[in-house]
Amino acid sequence: MNIEQARFNMIEQQIRPWEVLDPSVLELLAVVKREDFVPPAYKALAFVDTEVPLPNGQSMLAPKVEARLLQEVAVQRHERVLEIGAGSGYMAALLAHKAQHVTTLEIDPELARLAAENLRRAWITNVTVLEADGSRAVPDDGPFDVIMLSGSVAEVPGNLLAQLKPGGRLSGVVGQLPIMRAVLVARSGEQGFATVELFDTVAPRLKGFGEPPRFVF
Repeated sequence: MNIEQARFNMIEQQIRPWEVLDPSVLELLAVVKREDFVPPAYKALAFVDTEVPLPNGQSMLAPKVEARLLQEVAVQRHERVLEIGAGSGYMAALLAHKAQHVTTLEIDPELARLAAENLRRAWITNVTVLEADGSRAVPDDGPFDVIMLSGSVAEVPGNLLAQLKPGGRLSGVVGQLPIMRAVLVARSGEQGFATVELFDTVAPRLKGFGEPPRFVF
């Protein structure tokens, strides 16, 4: 496989048509080597329009979903980011190139180690990987300018919204199969939150985040 050609095709044929047009995001996707964050058994899927399997039933988001979420959250160089669901560390690597610092929480010990090792090998030093349940844990270094959910939740958790600074943004995939939507939640003040629905998609549920109670008639 010609890796650079495959990377180019991913950007031009999958990602750009999905309204990812920010030049800084497209350039970043060309620089951060996605294949280095994919398990060896699935290297051939590194640039394919699909979720790549990770250990213990988890998976990386599809490239176009990663790219669109990254574009919409619009991280600035002075900002501090919290990611929920480190996975292989790829999204943290993308965020780290745009942010001052990234704290990423991973509930699965094996994945937390994998993400930390992948980031170390990529010489990315402004990411802290913590083994923690993002649905419950509150990092000591909050609040944050940006929160990225690298997976889906049934509803945006209030404890995470509380970790947003005024002017901060949270992005992720919300809902239940078969209907999920990527959203951007912006905090305007102590109690003010505005939600914009970005696009329809589906994504694996983040471990630790439960389902809403079902009504029984």
